Parts: sequence; C-alpha cells; structure tokens
Amino acid sequence: MLRDTLKTLLSAYGPSGNEHAVAETVKSLIAAHVDNMHVDALGNLIVEKYGTEETGKRIMFSAHMDHIGFVVTDIDEKGFLRVHNVGGVSPRISSARHVVFENGVEGVLYCQPVKGEETAMKHLFIDIGAESKEEAGQYVLPGDMAVYAPDCFELGEHRVAAPAMDDRCCCALLCELLMYLDEPRNTVIGVFSTQEEVGLRGAGVAAYSVNPDIGVALDVTAWGDTPETKLPAISLGKGAAVKFMDSSMIASASVRDALLKAAAEAGVPAQREVLPFGGQDGSAIQRARAGVPAGCISIPCRYVHSPAEVIDMRDMEGALKILLQFVENV
Repeated sequence: MLRDTLKTLLSAYGPSGNEHAVAETVKSLIAAHVDNMHVDALGNLIVEKYGTEETGKRIMFSAHMDHIGFVVTDIDEKGFLRVHNVGGVSPRISSARHVVFENGVEGVLYCQPVKGEETAMKHLFIDIGAESKEEAGQYVLPGDMAVYAPDCFELGEHRVAAPAMDDRCCCALLCELLMYLDEPRNTVIGVFSTQEEVGLRGAGVAAYSVNPDIGVALDVTAWGDTPETKLPAISLGKGAAVKFMDSSMIASASVRDALLKAAAEAGVPAQREVLPFGGQDGSAIQRARAGVPAGCISIPCRYVHSPAEVIDMRDMEGALKILLQFVENV
C-alpha cells in the first residue's frame, strides 16, 4: 500500500508554485479518511482528522508537494529554451536529461560548450525539437516550468529511485498516516505544503493559519553511506532519522525526544540526524506566531536533488510506525 501510494504521487507534475496536480492526487487518495480539507491562498492542501478528546492537542504534520525544476526565461531564434533554476538545481548533473512540461511537452536539457568557467544555469537550454522561436512558442512560453521526467524504478528488493522523491515520499507517508489513524485522541492536521524548495513559504503560511500545539515536518535528508561520502552519518535501510538540527532549525527537545521514544516503543530503529546544511518545513512551523515546539522525521535519501533520488522502503515503513505511536503518545 505504501509503495503504491508513493508511485502514484511520484508521477504527478509539481514544481514549486505549481503543485495543484499533486494536491488533486492527494485528495483522491485520502478524501474518505479525513474530516475536513481545503486549499489555502498559497496552494497548501490542509486536511484535518478530528481528535476524540476535547482537551486533545492539535498536531501539525507537514510534507511539501513541490520539487525542483526549471523555468523558461527566453526562447532564442532557433527555438532553444533558456532556463533558470526553481530551487536547488545542480547544473553539473542536469545536462542531457529528459524533462517534461505541465502540458506534456517533452524536451532534452543540455549544456552548451563552456570554456574557462564552471558550468552554470546560464549555459543550460532545453531542446523541444522546435526549429524556430515561433514554432517553440506554440508549445512553451517564458514562465512555463519543466521538471525531470518522472522515471520511477526499483533498486533491489527494498529501494526505489525517482526524480521527485524529495518530498513525494513524505507526502505518501503523510497520506498513509491519515489512512491508518482510527479515532485519534488528538486532532491531526496534515499539511501538504507548497514552495518549500524556494524558502519554506507554504508551511509558514499554513502554520500561522492552523495554529498547532506541536509541529512535525516530514522530509528527506542526505546520506553518508556511498563511496567517499561520510556526512551526515545517515545510512539507507537503518531506519528513519530524528532530526536534531540543520541549518534552518534546532529541533525542539520535547518533540525530538518524543519521536525517539515513539520509535523505541514501536520497536523500530531510528537514526539521530545532525545535518550541517539544508532546511525543511519544521523551521517555518517552529517560528510561526509566538513559536511552536517542532521537530522533523527524515527519510534517508541518496542523490538528493538529482534525477534519481533513492530511498529504502524499510525506512518508510519504520517512519509510519513511529508517527502512529507518536500521535498516540501526545
């Protein structure tokens, strides 16, 4: 079930600021399992599962729908599309990649010859097969966004690769949490947030509106288990990670410790994550209004922000057990 939900969400188009297709997919998966859902002004999909206790807490979980992409800035006379990054894109690994636009137009992202300088976004272009500016303009216009084409495939028994794993794997995790919860004592608010990759924008707006007692972000984290990569000290298949800090936040000790306790009680491994860079929705939740105790559960992910981000389904399954126990404990 979790793997099927993941694959469904990975196929949806959704660069930052254009997450509506992902939101519609999420709605179709969880509509029968929640008590309320709406889309706010920034495009966040906010759903609620009401708690049975009047004095129960309001727990906000946030997983972002958007992923990195490329926005068309200009079309040259020969029909090639010049682009700029939307989020943290590496020009070095983007050349010769299959990309797709929302309307289904496909292209090849490539890099022009570079002399005496490092490859940068200004050197990249998309070839959609057009032979002139006029022809290209019939299919794509400046402001349109492309993403790495969805290409989900299995690696061995437990691992899955795809370009939008950050953060559709956690959207799938949040969907499954809402499906599994049966009359929770506390009210659970699921936020499928927008524009995380360009500054945690959606989660900040949503947290202000939701006004939770506790917040938990669900996101991927980097890896330290491939050749010559040691930090962060995180490995695939060794369990979901409980974040201690990254460059955007220091996790609230009460939430961090409660997540570690939930892992122990659920009988699943949990890694302790210290990430010397990066950021996630927990930071925006933590700073909402007068402040919210907040933490983060991370899914270890190799090759983050690439066309083939890799996760281990055992980490996903463990994370779901942690979250179910966490909701019960609060």
